[in-house]
Amino acid sequence: MREKETYIVVTFHSTTQAMEMEKKCKQKKIPGRLIPVPGSIAAGCGMCWCTKLEEKELLNQFLKEENLCVQNIKECLI
Repeated sequence: MREKETYIVVTFHSTTQAMEMEKKCKQKKIPGRLIPVPGSIAAGCGMCWCTKLEEKELLNQFLKEENLCVQNIKECLI
């Protein structure tokens, strides 16, 4: 069984917002991917952007620059 790691999880109110995040992250080469929201977190659309903990500063700067609408940003064991 794979050992769980801590990741940064960005949740959204809608699937449209999640897809916009995915598109812009790919354009800017921000590492991560869309995954179903882990059971330990509640989120509006059921999808979240997940990236490694070491990408936290890069992700925060990206979100600030792009002014994307997100529901929440959490650290989560996945």
